[in-house]
Amino acid sequence: MSPMKRTCGVLLHLTSLPSRFGIGDLGPEALRFAEFLALAGQKRWQMLPIGPTAASLGASPYSSFSAFAGNTLCISPEGLSEDGLLTRKELGAFALPQKGRVDFPAVERMKSALLRQIFDRAWPGVEDDASFRTFVGDNASWLPDFALFMAAKEHFGGAAWTEWPEALRLRREEALREFGARLHREIVFQQFCQWLFFRQWGRLRWELGRLDIELVGDVPIYVTHDSADVWANQRLFKLDAHGQPVMVAGVPPDYFSKTGQRWGNPVFDWEALETDGFAWWISRLRHNFGLFDVVRLDHFRGFAAYWEIPAEEETAVNGSWVPAPGEKLLEAVRIAHGALPLIAEDLGIITEDVVALKERFDLPGMKILQFAFGPHTPYSPDSPHHHEKNCVVYTGTHDNNTTRGWFETEATPGVRRLLARYLGRKPTEATIVREMTRLALMSPANDAVLPAQDLLNLGAEARMNTPGVAGGNWGWRAPADSLCLCGAGRALAEDLRGQCELFGRTPPCPADEAPED
Repeated sequence: MSPMKRTCGVLLHLTSLPSRFGIGDLGPEALRFAEFLALAGQKRWQMLPIGPTAASLGASPYSSFSAFAGNTLCISPEGLSEDGLLTRKELGAFALPQKGRVDFPAVERMKSALLRQIFDRAWPGVEDDASFRTFVGDNASWLPDFALFMAAKEHFGGAAWTEWPEALRLRREEALREFGARLHREIVFQQFCQWLFFRQWGRLRWELGRLDIELVGDVPIYVTHDSADVWANQRLFKLDAHGQPVMVAGVPPDYFSKTGQRWGNPVFDWEALETDGFAWWISRLRHNFGLFDVVRLDHFRGFAAYWEIPAEEETAVNGSWVPAPGEKLLEAVRIAHGALPLIAEDLGIITEDVVALKERFDLPGMKILQFAFGPHTPYSPDSPHHHEKNCVVYTGTHDNNTTRGWFETEATPGVRRLLARYLGRKPTEATIVREMTRLALMSPANDAVLPAQDLLNLGAEARMNTPGVAGGNWGWRAPADSLCLCGAGRALAEDLRGQCELFGRTPPCPADEAPED
């Protein structure tokens, strides 16, 4: 955790950075943003999950083919050029038109062509490369299964693993050997792409360390059914004899949806996990602790009890709560790892057992200011006057509207009047973001995180995700030169730093003068 008692950070997913190649990546724009954060006095950069995504899965970072692999769409072409893998002329050929949103199918086509081109050149000697061999060896707990899974998906035209030949679906030894040999080149290609991703990731981590900025990651509680994780660990999930889920995950009706959310992920067989000493979860969290300084544990309430829905149900209404061994799991992780650098995403229906689990391990929870205002304001845990120090306050999350969009399209006249009473002045569309930012920064919460869209005072058009809506999510991108040290970006950084200094979330610059009498 940060050595400072009070910090501030920014929530911006990697894909939302500007770039010449259609999607944010691990290249120069990531470093420019990190330098912006440093000037702005920010101590944390929070991202969404970084696993492989696909347009066929809605491009959601919460629906991935692996809980361990990196998203190769975020490999920087400029970084590859710096490594001598692409010429400057070739680099230009892969540029995509500048757009305010990610065109995921176009990016997938471009990155696939780029990566296969450089792999074809590297292929004759890549397996003899000492760095590549070390990477493969260091990631032997997950990389072979992932690479074979992705190679087989390519071989079978993208079919889900439940549609593969029975021997491979059931992971019989002879089938694993047969397809491992038959698909060897494609398997090495998948390993090669992961090597490139994590090599660039390591360089970004080094730069962030130099700038004294922590990286905050996000671990979804559930994994995608059509993933290497489920295929390689079928007995750890509630599946039938054909590999199909018997029960699926979701949440009951709530603020976001009257029929709840039927996520469709297979739920864990916690008895099987416990029999293994929670080895899979320990491996997963230790992997993420190596990638990030702090990890947001998504849907934390599911570690106390989770909403289980019969797979045949079309909505989440007819589910039921099932207890989960969260205390045993977290204790096992603490014994194995020694520390729990976690943020508990404790949103939704929070009961006493969830609170007790969070407090048992002294984990900071989350407070969302958009949830604070209504008839419940005097008593709401999201209201600033109820924030405890050991929590992280957000104006909103990736699942919320932007603060301006929320005020303009969702806040009722009653909520607006209440906001005016709470703030002591009437907010407007032009001032609401600054007012909510001030509430977050002055909160007793040790840590505050501001979505990048709120820093830029953007409206509903910049929303990242609308839960329960299938299309049009995850594609928002920051405008070019908006979050860097040039022009308006520098002025924004300096203003944010001033606010963070005022509320004790960053030390004053040495050159700053003392306040006048």
